Amino acid sequence: MRVRRAAVDLTVEVGPLTLPNPIVAASGTFGHGTELTGVCDPRELGAITAKSVAIFASAGNPPLRVTETGTDGMLNSVGLPGPGIDAWIAHDLPALEATGARVIASIWGRSVEEYEAAARPLKAVGDRVVAVEVNLSCPNVEDRSNVFAHSETATHDAMAAVVGALGDAVPVFAKLSPNVTDLVAIARRALDGGATGLTLVNTVMGLAIDADTCRPKLGNGVGGLSGAPIKPIALRAVFDVTRALPGTPVIGTGGVMTATDAVEMLLAGAHAVGVGTATFADPRATLRIVDDLRRWCARRGIRTVRELTGGLAWP
Repeated sequence: MRVRRAAVDLTVEVGPLTLPNPIVAASGTFGHGTELTGVCDPRELGAITAKSVAIFASAGNPPLRVTETGTDGMLNSVGLPGPGIDAWIAHDLPALEATGARVIASIWGRSVEEYEAAARPLKAVGDRVVAVEVNLSCPNVEDRSNVFAHSETATHDAMAAVVGALGDAVPVFAKLSPNVTDLVAIARRALDGGATGLTLVNTVMGLAIDADTCRPKLGNGVGGLSGAPIKPIALRAVFDVTRALPGTPVIGTGGVMTATDAVEMLLAGAHAVGVGTATFADPRATLRIVDDLRRWCARRGIRTVRELTGGLAWP
């Protein structure tokens, strides 16, 4: 039995953003443009985050790029292939706009200057995207010791450069890594650099080994673990950061496979919820989670999903 859509208000506010529901397609899982829009109507989602692009076109890492790691787990070393920001704006963004999607652009770089350069073209299309996500935390770049989100200073400087390039044209969210000792300190520096809010978190570093060949399964060696196994890590990250930095807009991401997972992320303090790996198994997973979240709230008499954010009853 379907619950009437009017029974529960799924609208959320993520800082200056108002989204029709809290479910956001995570970067890297919905494609650069319209790859999935034929089977998953983006108008039914809170927003979709496009795959991260740089100032330059990139080919990504050698195969094998993705491997399963057990129940609902995935290890990837895709390596951020993409057409470059100018080509994305010229071709992919208009195609997404035509579907009615609310688009979050995502950028990356290997230096502060490259982050700034990738951000600059987005200023002119600030009215065509709802936000810009700054991917400071992808572990699959050439030098894994130089991940921006592993350094307070690098995080601050990259965010300051991006915000300086964009001005007030569009809200900016810093995507941070769980692979650090003190995530709260890095989150604070991202906000000091001008971030509107945070995306918490990216993948957890991992390794898969082929025992028969005595070699790593992935072509690039190590990769980023995602899916259900990292949900407790993501929940802890969201809870720690939102408790230490109250009022910070957060898109909680990591291991969300079901509506119950999304509820847990909201209770931990997230204002919206990113869904990524679930889409690889089911391209319509985000839509299923939206519908199931509405049912979950209706069964419990919850009239607005915003009531859930930060609602964890801590011991």
